[in-house]
Amino acid sequence: MATIPQPSLFSWEHVDTASDLDRLKLVLSAMPDEKLVAALESDRGRGRDDYPVRATWNSVLAGVVYQHLSIASLRRELRRNGELRKVCGFDPVLGEKAVPTDSAYSNFLENLMAHEAQVRAMFHTLVELLRVEIPDLGRFLVFDGKALPSFAKAPKKEAGGDGEQASEAALAAQDDEPDRRRDDDADWGVKTYRGKRADGTPWEKVVTWFGFELHLLADSVHEMPLDYKVTKASASEQPELLALVKETSELHPKIVARHPQQGQAEQLAADKGLDSEENNKRLFDDYGIRPIIDKRSDWKKGEDETRALFPDRADTVVYDVRANISCICPATGEKRAMTYWGFESDRGTLKYRCPAVANGFECRGREGCPGAQGDYGKVVRIPIEQDRRMFTPIPRDSDAWEKAYDRRTAVERINSRIDRVLGFELHTIRGLKKMEVRVGIALIVLLAMALGRIRAGQRDQMRSLVAPVKRAA
Repeated sequence: MATIPQPSLFSWEHVDTASDLDRLKLVLSAMPDEKLVAALESDRGRGRDDYPVRATWNSVLAGVVYQHLSIASLRRELRRNGELRKVCGFDPVLGEKAVPTDSAYSNFLENLMAHEAQVRAMFHTLVELLRVEIPDLGRFLVFDGKALPSFAKAPKKEAGGDGEQASEAALAAQDDEPDRRRDDDADWGVKTYRGKRADGTPWEKVVTWFGFELHLLADSVHEMPLDYKVTKASASEQPELLALVKETSELHPKIVARHPQQGQAEQLAADKGLDSEENNKRLFDDYGIRPIIDKRSDWKKGEDETRALFPDRADTVVYDVRANISCICPATGEKRAMTYWGFESDRGTLKYRCPAVANGFECRGREGCPGAQGDYGKVVRIPIEQDRRMFTPIPRDSDAWEKAYDRRTAVERINSRIDRVLGFELHTIRGLKKMEVRVGIALIVLLAMALGRIRAGQRDQMRSLVAPVKRAA
């Protein structure tokens, strides 16, 4: 049967047009784009000004706000909607003739590629403006790498079917006849996800994609991006975490301090792909940020389930691959989780107490337990320097760690908005430079909308690009 076209979720025929335009007005009013527009106008110089830079730039922002996946789609809406043209700044007298041509947009976007630095500067200006409006912005951070698949064709291989190098003539022919459907900047990325089902059986999922990767540092409570970087898909996430934290400390020192205990960033959550001694050590030692990074289960099969915490002395305390601290009862051999009693920052140690004394139950082996201290019971102090991957200022076996790690799911909601609302689920972007600029524009629209809604008294809707703007009665 014939497919019946479904109405767009944000079709102008199905929404309050005035309210929908108000969303764009919020973005335009909050966008710190004067330097960018001035630079673009300077590039044009004394050339033809059939399509003003300001109006064209505003229409590009409108394309993001209203989820147009292509310039052709945006141009159709502009030709049809006079109110939208007016808000963007096109001459109303010219009617639909004011809408830039395909080639005019192509030239404009090509010029925009040279101003990625200004787009990035706008992003960080908006972060600072939001920090003033949201005093605890950046207190709880999250880092993640997000796949940005390219739907272009992969570059041709330079090797023949038998593995031999292609001839110079063949390569020259490829250069002479470039295939614009290909993306020579993109490459292949792979991510492996592992876990355990409810019944304890392991599962593994391998995801591959051709394209790029967005490395994102964000606030996990307010779900606002704070810094970003776009790389090829094959680039490792490991070096990007500390690089973005360092850049944030330089650009936003009140969020991430250059010296521990001076910034408002307290925690940073990330998945086990970022598990490393260097990440844990530098986050805490250099910036005072407590790492909440899941740990890989990297003990070899066949090894003991637990290891002695202090192997150089007779003791009953053990730990497992997930840094769960337990004691073994000398009388019964029963293993019990020790009770976490806080992080001693002056000593750099995690403090644990005897679970029987701390929780008020009898332990038959208490008298024979090495290191037991009268009525207070056995106390264990673990220096985090003993193993920075294993032992962190917020211990992995505590409720506080679980709660902090749960906040990491905020990045999934940010990624969902990037895909579904900002248009990266389906796109036609090719080339790393274009992807960097396009990601930057999408993120500044997201931040500008948040700032505009806060200023308009809609703080509860600051994360939404699609909610209607409330009008005063």
